Formats: sequence, structure tokens, C-alpha cells
Amino acid sequence: MIRRAVVLTSLLLACTPAAAAGQAQLNVAPWGQHEPGVAWGSLAGMVPSTGQALMYDRLTPLGRNVTDAVLRPSADGSGYFKSAALLAPDDPSLITDLTVSAGGLSARIRRDAYGVPHIYSATDDGVIFGAGYATAEDRYLLIQQGRDNGIAAAIGIPGVSAIDLVTKLYTYEPTAAVRAEVEGRQVAALRAAGPDGARVLRDIDTYLTGINLWYSRNHPEQRPVDRTDVFAGNAIKAQYLGEGGGAEVANALLLDAARDRFGARRGNAVYEDLRGRNDPETPTTGSVRARWEKQVPAGRARGLVRLEQNTFESAGPELPGAATTSAEGGPRPQASHALLLSGGRSATGAPLFAGGPQLSYNYPGLTLEMGLYGPSIRLRGVTSTPFPGYMLIGRGEGFAWTLTSAAGDIVDVYAERLCGGSRTRYRYKGRCRRMETIDAGTIEKGGERVRVRFRRTVHGPVTGYARVAGSRRLVALARKRSTYGRETLDQLFFQRLTYGRVRSAADFIAAAAKTPQTFNAFYASDREIGFYTTGRLPLHRRGVGHDLPVDGRGRYEWRGLLRRGRHPQSVNSANGMIVNWNNKPAPGFPASDTRFGQEGPITRDRLLLRELDRVPKHTLATLAGAENAASTGDPRTFLWPVVSAVLARSEAPSPLAAAMVQVLDRWAAADGGWSDANLDGFVDGAGPAVIVAAWDELADAALCGRLGRNLCELLQRLNRRFDEPPLRNQYAGWHNYMDKDLRALLGRPVAGRYRVRYCGKGDVEACARALWAALDRAGRAEAARQGTSDPSRWRLPTQRISFGPVPLVDIQYTNRPSGIHQLMQFAR
Repeated sequence: MIRRAVVLTSLLLACTPAAAAGQAQLNVAPWGQHEPGVAWGSLAGMVPSTGQALMYDRLTPLGRNVTDAVLRPSADGSGYFKSAALLAPDDPSLITDLTVSAGGLSARIRRDAYGVPHIYSATDDGVIFGAGYATAEDRYLLIQQGRDNGIAAAIGIPGVSAIDLVTKLYTYEPTAAVRAEVEGRQVAALRAAGPDGARVLRDIDTYLTGINLWYSRNHPEQRPVDRTDVFAGNAIKAQYLGEGGGAEVANALLLDAARDRFGARRGNAVYEDLRGRNDPETPTTGSVRARWEKQVPAGRARGLVRLEQNTFESAGPELPGAATTSAEGGPRPQASHALLLSGGRSATGAPLFAGGPQLSYNYPGLTLEMGLYGPSIRLRGVTSTPFPGYMLIGRGEGFAWTLTSAAGDIVDVYAERLCGGSRTRYRYKGRCRRMETIDAGTIEKGGERVRVRFRRTVHGPVTGYARVAGSRRLVALARKRSTYGRETLDQLFFQRLTYGRVRSAADFIAAAAKTPQTFNAFYASDREIGFYTTGRLPLHRRGVGHDLPVDGRGRYEWRGLLRRGRHPQSVNSANGMIVNWNNKPAPGFPASDTRFGQEGPITRDRLLLRELDRVPKHTLATLAGAENAASTGDPRTFLWPVVSAVLARSEAPSPLAAAMVQVLDRWAAADGGWSDANLDGFVDGAGPAVIVAAWDELADAALCGRLGRNLCELLQRLNRRFDEPPLRNQYAGWHNYMDKDLRALLGRPVAGRYRVRYCGKGDVEACARALWAALDRAGRAEAARQGTSDPSRWRLPTQRISFGPVPLVDIQYTNRPSGIHQLMQFAR
């Protein structure tokens, strides 16, 4: 029954305070909501308003030139941000009104001009119920596409990414047995968590009441959404954003290639250089050392099973239209960032906060904005379809929080010793066991359907088979994940935030420690800034390595979990800043194996730090400007002066190559990036066109002459030469390798010096000649393409980002948060 609930208005007016003087709360969520007042079921109801995407895009060309006027909230979509204020139910900005009731629950849902629902109820249960109704209304397509596909992540189908199934419009139909297993494991884990876990289950059921009320009114032909669908959504989040590790097979194949080329001792050294698990030069978010375990080099690791290259056979299904990868590994998409400044670094004397999650650019969006208001609940931010009415990222009364992916090492690969010639029997703790066969159902796309079956050992799903290096013995490779069956425990964290149980940074850290998924979690209030790196991080037996396959016969099992006090964390850091762009959270904390070579002296967060250092004490406008400029920066501007210094050791082979160096010298000196400030359709200046044209040749000249073609190809799969915009966000690349190696060649100080010299095999003049030749080759090819041999006239077209799978608008490339971008200034 739909009716107005005027009685709630006076109740909630008393519960929703006005913003304190000196505060500013702003946000933008580029994928937005659908138009308010337009019902689903028509094309108009399925295509969102583009207003917020255009606001988001409008900021990019401003660079660091953000003023107070830019930050004035927009009520009509003509500005750059909108207000993120908590709203009373009679606020004049709320333009629609709907009251929904079912099963004794009632909520009032009011939307603003951007379609953002604000949900009011006299009970907390009513708020959760209303959040379910609004989520179904705004994300029906995403619920439908994710409810079964997420089971693939929960059950761990080898080689299958659930988020790819969702965004590439696959249809997965799990078997009843698989669905029952997922539900049973998640329910058991929540019940074992005590009263808070029981409350999560109760809230899931309340949330489902709201979702299914909307379904009954709008899509009665669909089966009702159930608990398992919610668990599936949590598994998607866990796999896509809250997981790290599991690249042991790809790492082992690269190690074998290095040993083949250089011999055992030097090959191990090359592997350690390229792996870079604990580079002392890499910037860190916190300054307090956080040791997980002593890192063991590949040459000394106990239980290590070395694999022979070119022998890996995937056990994952071959999906319609796309084959599974040859070995799991390679960079994960990571682009979220957070900037928190204490009162000492703020012109107002109170903390400042900027950041949010970068979740690619999709519609329907993976997050959706809401305001939630009840007796214990007063929040605004973004939630997601598997969150049972809880807030994922947002702000409350006097505080805000956000997350970045940490990629902590919660996945290991065990090499199972097979019995005799069998591929399905393996030895564990002294006896042979038969692998379990999982009939997982079918995956379909475009009329082509594939039956999915895989095998599972005591450690987890079998991802493939490979031969042990130096023998003919075949091993099965099983993936053990610490979060398996526990993904929904993540909601314990957000339950505390949603119900107002977080009142300090210490409370926030205690709440964040509840999630098994691996994130960096950030908190700011009018008094404190803090962070904590989450995750169910396993402890290994002494001497066992983290990043290569381990003997699975039972001697090298995990021995527990890292306790909360040893996780990276900080409250009110000594330098007054907490800055993270998926980089290393603390000194001594090792990079997981999926962060292969991605820590070093030039990580992407240096762009943020460079911009922050321009202003001694920031306002919210200068902080937003620093963030905006860094989001189109290029980390290779830190490397180029070193490359240029090496090139100066030899003569240029041609006037063209010399001119390219002059362009890049100017580009790096000006902190060049990827912005089209004058909106002429081209990235500003010639530098981006020159570095894009030359980069692959330069990177290969620096490393591949020493490594050889085969090893370079394997390295490219684990750590791309560069994560180039717009498809990737400048996260990974060989610039870290080049910086350390070239500085050593120049005789400059290098902490954590490489064991092997790469460019020019350690001869700086030979290195310079190789780099010059690479520039010259690349320059001649680009001159022909550009139609001019004057590189100062070369131009790179503006890099555009397209939303998908439902088209929205094209926007200029930026690496700002897309799930929600928050700016907060707290009152002193």
C-alpha cells in the first residue's frame, strides 16, 4: 500500500541537525541514478540522468585551478559537485514522495533532483526495508545480472571473473547443489560471528522484504530475490576488489624462465629484482612499520614447488566468446584513492578529506547513492546491491570514510602431489585422496552454452596442472583463499558504521578489523584522521614463501591469522597526512604476489604527494585542485630526468631523436599529464604524444636486451610496460625497474639496489646508445604517422572514457573516484 507518512516528518526533523558552521560536504557520483519520477520498464526508466557525469567531467580540465566558487554545490547540475548534506524529510530540495509498507515495516522515500533517494523511518528496520525497495528500483538490471553470476565468485570457478560475467552480459545458471553450498557456508559463518552476525542475517531478510515488494509490483514474473543472491553479490565485491594473491603459478613460470636464461643463482636474483615485494624506496601511507612475516627469497623458500615454463594447462572452463587465461596472475584493476589532512595541514585548523572508490565507468553503476535516516541511522553516501541497507562509503554526523583496494595476500596456491598416473587423486597427510568434482551449472552468452565442472582438493579449486621443473612429474594446482565461505562477514564492518556505533578512529579500526576482505579503510572527523588495512591475512610456517606454489602434502599449512595490532594502521599521523592510491600501506609490509613489481620509487601516489606539497596549508579548494591535477598526471615525469641524464652520456643518432628529448625534458619539468584543458580534442602539449610513441621501445631497450624476449613476454603478463589511459589508470609499469637500474648506472644512491644490472648490461654508455636507438626507431615511425618530423607539433587525441554496458556519455580521461567522489571539510 502506498500512502504518505506525514507523521514521520516531525519525528525526523528533530533527528536531523543542520550542518555545523565551517563544514562543507560535497560529492558527485558520475553514473548517477535514473530520472526521478520515471518508472522502470520503459527506455526512459532504464537510462539514467547524465547530470552528474557531466559535472564530474567539467572538473577535469581545470587541473589544480579549483577555487571556492567551483566548490559551491550545484542544485541544477551546472556546477562541479552537489551537496552531500544530511537532509530533513521536508527539505525543499526533495521533489518526490513515496511511502511503502509491508509486513509491519514502513518507510518514506523522497528523491532529490538528481534522483538520489533519501529514506526515512521511525524504526531502523524500516530504513533497511526502504533501502531494499529503493535499491530494487534503481538497480534492478544489476540485481538481475549479478544474482546468479556472483555464485561463480563464491564457489571459486577456476579462471572465471564474476564481474566480467556481469559487465559482459553472460548468464550463469548454478546448480541447486552449488547454491545450497554457498548459502550454507555464508549462513554458518555469520551465525558463528555471534549477535552481530545474527543481526546481519535479520537485516538481509528485512532488506529482501523491500526488494521483493518492488519486484512484486514491477516484475512479478521474476523469482523473488533471496539470501543466496545477496551472498552472491558480496562474493563479487570480494573477488573484484577485496582479494589479493593467487598469482603463484604465473610467478613460478617466470622464475623458471629466469633460471633457464641466467642459471639458478642469478636467475633467482633476477626474479627477486623484478618481484620487488618489499622495496625500501616505495612511498607508504603510514610511517609505522608493520611486519607481517619475514620474507623468504625464492632461492631459500621451504616447501617451494618450482614449475616448468610452457607446461601449465588451465582447468577452467572455456567461456563462450573468450578462453580462460593461461595462468592466473597480472595486475588487478586498482585506482581508488584517499587524501586526509589533519588540522595542522589545513588552513581552517580542522581536518580535510577527499577521495573515493574507482570502479570503472559502468551503468548500471556498481554503487548507488542514498541518504538513510532512522533512530540509530543518519548517513549519506553510496551503498551497493549486496549491502543489506548498510552504507558502503559515505559520511555521517561529523565524520566520513572511504576505502581503497589493498590486494593483501589472502590467496595461496598449493601444488598437489598426484598419486601414480592419476589426475584426480592426490596425496595429503600420508594418504591418497580423491578430488571432489563440482558440477557448477552452465554459462551462456549469445546462444552458446558451456557446462562448467571443476575439481577441488582440501585446499580449494584446482585451477590447472603443470610439470615440476627439472622432472616429468605433473602436479595439480589448487587455490586456497582465506575468505572462502566468509565473504558476507564483510558486512560486520558496515553494520557498525550504519548503526552509529563508530564515534572515533579507534571505533572505526575495531569495525574495519571485522571484514575478511582486503582493503585500506580511511576515517576522518573533526578531531582525527586514521586508516587501517583490513583482511584475513594468513600466517605461514617459518621459511615458507608467499608468492610461489607450495607443496600441498600437508607440511606447509597456514598456522593462523595476523592479529589486528600488526596490521598497517595509523591515527593522527605525525606528518598530518594520510595519502593512499593503492600503494604500500606501511614500511615492511610486503606486496602480495598480484602486485608483482608494482612497488618501487615511482608509484602513482607520488603524483598526489607532489601536488599536496605545493601548498603548506590547504583549503578544501586547494585539496580538490591537488587531487584533480594528480588524476591526469603521468608518473613517468618522475622517471624522465633520469632517462635524460643517461642519454646525455652518448650522442643523439639523429636530430629527430634529439628533438624528442627536448620535448620530453620540457614535459617532465612542467609535471606534464593527460589533460585537455582547452577542450580542443587533443591532450595538452606534445609530451604525451612523444612518450606514448616511444615508451614500449624505451622500456624494451632498458630491460629486454638483458632479460631476453621470452622473459620479457612473461614479465609483460605480470606487470605491463605501462597501464596507459584511458583503459587503465597508470598503476603498474616498468618505470620503477628503469628508475632503480638507471640511477645505479649513473652512480646515484639507490636503496634496495638490484642484484643484477639490466640496461646496457651495466655499461652506462651502452645503455645510452640502446635508449637513443629506441627513441630514434619510435620517432621515425611516429613522424610518419603524424605527418611531421617536428615532435613539438605531435599531438595525442584526448583520451575518452565510455560508460558500459549501457551507454551514458563519453567523458575526458581522469583517474578520479567514480563510485563516489567525496570532499569534506570538518568544523573546527
